[in-house]
Amino acid sequence: MVHCSDNLSRLPPYLFSAINILKKSAYEKKLDVIDLTMGNPDLPTPKHIVERLCETVNEHPRTHRYPQAKGIPKFRKTVAEWYEKRFGIKLDPEHEVLALIGSKEGVGHLVMSYFNPGDIALISNPGYPVYFNSTILAGGQVYDLPLLKENDYLPDLTKIPTNVLKRAKILFLNYPNNPTAAVIEDLNFLKEVVKFAKKYDLLVVYDNAYCEITFDGYVAPAFLQIPGAKDVGIEFYSFSKTYNMAGWRIGFAVGNADLLAPLEKFKSFLDYGVAMFIQLSAVLALSYKQDCVQEIVEVYRRRRDKFVTGLNKIGWNVEKPKGTFYLWAPLPEPYKHMGSLEFSELLIEKTGIAICPGVGFGTYGEGYVRIALVTHDNRFHDALLRLKKFLKKRE
Repeated sequence: MVHCSDNLSRLPPYLFSAINILKKSAYEKKLDVIDLTMGNPDLPTPKHIVERLCETVNEHPRTHRYPQAKGIPKFRKTVAEWYEKRFGIKLDPEHEVLALIGSKEGVGHLVMSYFNPGDIALISNPGYPVYFNSTILAGGQVYDLPLLKENDYLPDLTKIPTNVLKRAKILFLNYPNNPTAAVIEDLNFLKEVVKFAKKYDLLVVYDNAYCEITFDGYVAPAFLQIPGAKDVGIEFYSFSKTYNMAGWRIGFAVGNADLLAPLEKFKSFLDYGVAMFIQLSAVLALSYKQDCVQEIVEVYRRRRDKFVTGLNKIGWNVEKPKGTFYLWAPLPEPYKHMGSLEFSELLIEKTGIAICPGVGFGTYGEGYVRIALVTHDNRFHDALLRLKKFLKKRE
């Protein structure tokens, strides 16, 4: 029998595959499942973006052909214009913008385009699983950077041993952060990151997927707006969250030409890029008035406020995040002794509410669960009623 690669066998079951098994079991028991697991927007893609897609597919058959792997010129030009308007960053659309089949694909292929066996990635823990998984698949090694509440969920770069830094090649950062929902309040941290990366010859991979999903007047920065960041960093952006285009699979990476070139070359051997009709829809998304984004953010703000207020009223103390559509919640007091996976299993079994165990995002996620605000507003009322009953039984 032929076996899979050693690198693939090193990976644990994918977090959401394991969660789907729990949900499937709940459905089989005829439970009314309230799914708050995956960061999969439940709201529809804005109408004008969908209409552009339909019009393009119907009237422009040339867009059905293979696209340029790096992205069509109009898409790259629009990204450059949006970045300058949003962050004040000037980009060369020909060499400093690259279309992606979603940022997850881009991150995974970036690691493979840079890593040799034994290279080390410095990865925030807890963190988005693709950072860990792509490093292992590329034959690299993971060095955990703990994200702790007492440090505002920022990694302490000064604690990384010198022998690790000698072999480290990539530093992953993601703010607003998935899963902790932490944000960067002080740009001095990013300035220190730039100095650190230059000192140790690191590539900073900055995942900015949630930069537009922010609340209470907070405005997320771009890494590339920090002086010198363009020398050491590549920034990733996704349309999945901002425009509810998760299933469309489109994103982009930006950075200086030399740093992007290996990723572009790697992708040219493995994929044909994003369909042209999807790229043209994304062009409209970025260039059209952004009222739809404000409306989407307002929905998440309303859900956040309602659910966090309700959780605190029933004795589950959870803080309001300033970014993302996640709540990073410590296990409720009566269940502190449990692991987050055991708690999540018990919760769906007893209440039908599905959430993500924090340990699924790394060992430093233990003791927490991630709750995604991705179901109809009325369902949060139902969830609170179930949780109130669930917590009361444990008192």
